[in-house]
Amino acid sequence: MINRRHLIRSIGGLSALGVSTAAYGVGVEPVLRLRVTRYHPKPRQWPADFPLKIAVVADIHACDPWMSLDRIEAIVERTNALNADLVVLLGDYVAGHHHVTRIIPADEWARVLTGLKAPLGVHAVMGNHDYWDDKVVQRAGRGPTVAHRALEAAGIPVYENDVVRLTRDGRPFWLAGLGDQLAYAPSQRYGRAQRFGADDLTATLAKVSDDAPIILLAHEPYIAPRVPARVALQLSGHTHGGQIRLFGWSPALPPQHGVPLVYGHLRLKCDVIISGGLGCSIMPIRVGVPPEIVEVTLGRPPVATVS
Repeated sequence: MINRRHLIRSIGGLSALGVSTAAYGVGVEPVLRLRVTRYHPKPRQWPADFPLKIAVVADIHACDPWMSLDRIEAIVERTNALNADLVVLLGDYVAGHHHVTRIIPADEWARVLTGLKAPLGVHAVMGNHDYWDDKVVQRAGRGPTVAHRALEAAGIPVYENDVVRLTRDGRPFWLAGLGDQLAYAPSQRYGRAQRFGADDLTATLAKVSDDAPIILLAHEPYIAPRVPARVALQLSGHTHGGQIRLFGWSPALPPQHGVPLVYGHLRLKCDVIISGGLGCSIMPIRVGVPPEIVEVTLGRPPVATVS
């Protein structure tokens, strides 16, 4: 996850470059910019003649003034304009920092997300902030979060170590959603000394009952080195690309076990795509990694022939 000390050091470095750069990072890039980042991976486990377009929305962090309901509505409209086959939501719907004027209640942002439309539906997993923000779940050490319940009440299914089999034009594939890997924060109050997750990769993949290709949704990308080659594609968020990214380097996010699980497209045993997300954590600042919706296109459409 983003290291608070490293992020603050990065902000200090930006300030040293000039007040205008720091002001841009707070007032322009996090709020006024929104891009679509496109990937066309070619996992060997995915049939080349099986086209599928996925729209990825990650790390909304709903709050005023940085991620207002109006801004979420604009993200919904931009996502729908991609005409994707399915939309996936990768967690962290709640605010990720305290520099806000209002925490937006879950039922409000969930209602806006019901505007997302795709032929194969909208599918969601939870993120660490969705767990950390829910004191009842933290105390119990289990249970659906407020964010989880809000999405399902709005008609958007949430997957925690579960799978669903989908088909496009008669071709099946599996969507697997992993429980959050940092779900339960360490707390003397709740009797936990170490952070632990709600994820169970083995049990999740055991629910796949045939050889159709698998797409894995995992909020944090850190599970990637353990994901078997049976999975074609892992989609993750969480990192925000480091929030400050200079010449392809994110100082707030060191490599994990020697693997730079920070941003973009990586090829491990399966293909991994890490979204830079939309909102902010720790501090409302972004430089070099604008808020983004990710479009992933798998396979290629059949070549038309003339008889």
